[in-house]
Amino acid sequence: MMLQQDHADDYVLATGETHTVREFVEKAFAVIGKEITWEGEEVDEVGIDQDGNTLVRVDPKYFRPTEVDLLLGDPAKARKELGWERKVDFDSLITEMVEADLESVAQENLKW
Repeated sequence: MMLQQDHADDYVLATGETHTVREFVEKAFAVIGKEITWEGEEVDEVGIDQDGNTLVRVDPKYFRPTEVDLLLGDPAKARKELGWERKVDFDSLITEMVEADLESVAQENLKW
């Protein structure tokens, strides 16, 4: 739709929702049946599964140089000018991503 416009312009394609990395991690592990609980604080915080295995660690090298309080995409212009609406919600997107990664790993294992 963007490429078919008479004039080039910028559009934001977003859900209009905000989610934390913590929420993403919890939902991603839930797809494979793992419940994550959190222990520690700040850079020493870890995500642990129900068997006591540490599956997530905070790595400061991935912090943004200047942290922002809120990241929220506004798709109003794309909705108004293009009639664009999202087709995939947050939970479905996470499920799709995890399942694609699992399939990719399975395909790589078949090559060996």
